[in-house]
Amino acid sequence: MSAAAGRADGGRIAVAVAGAGGRMGRMLIEAVLGSADCRLSGALDVAASPLVGQDAGAFAGKPTGVAITADVPRGLAGAQVLIDFTRPEGTLAHLAACRELGVRAVIGTTGFTPEQKAAIGAHAQQLAVVLAPNMSVGVNVMLRLVESAARLLGDAYDLEVTEIHHKHKIDAPSGTALALGEALARARGVTLAERGVFARHGHTGERPPGSIGFAALRGGDIIGDHTVLYCGPGERLEITHRSASRANYAEGSLRAARFVAGKSAGLYGMADVLGLG
Repeated sequence: MSAAAGRADGGRIAVAVAGAGGRMGRMLIEAVLGSADCRLSGALDVAASPLVGQDAGAFAGKPTGVAITADVPRGLAGAQVLIDFTRPEGTLAHLAACRELGVRAVIGTTGFTPEQKAAIGAHAQQLAVVLAPNMSVGVNVMLRLVESAARLLGDAYDLEVTEIHHKHKIDAPSGTALALGEALARARGVTLAERGVFARHGHTGERPPGSIGFAALRGGDIIGDHTVLYCGPGERLEITHRSASRANYAEGSLRAARFVAGKSAGLYGMADVLGLG
């Protein structure tokens, strides 16, 4: 599909949304409907969803003429970009269909295994894909800040990552927390596989020098808080991002959709979208 494809409606980018019945899916649909340069071309949900067959904008009292469907090719018909915040297995199935149909993809799903990430990379050899554990502009700026701080402070500071999410989140640590850990590891010239500590229980002994610790909390309807702590001799520095609304993820996703709409095959991140270098 060419960069111009899917723009027959006043030049607007034709966007399909996966997980249309979920909270994030609804937020994405509202963002698309409120955008001047995007239009909703399709809405996907699982076959068991009671919303299949309903108008995708019914929840907001904004009829779209687009029915939610479990038929992936139908949901992607006419789309230029798919935005997907679902689950790893579903995302990979959607991505395979995108590759076949020439639809670019923005993926905000988290919890991928290394093998699943490799499969996304294989698809990206034939398709333009933006993959990011967090679409928030603020979080992506935070990723740069935490890496710079770790490099400036040096090895005398112990590194810890904490994150808090709602009780329904199924993966831990969060994809954003892992991305923060990877940024810290890069600053130290190591890998997260080497230095990450993901659980502490019982008689653990002293903290291993150079380790990067994680703590994951779950409860209520917390959208997502992330903090990186630099614990040094006589002082502690904390860098924190708190999400008060999923709207920032939706707006970041639209920025990613605009970016990827005209891109050739490749795997991109939010640093590319935001021009962070």
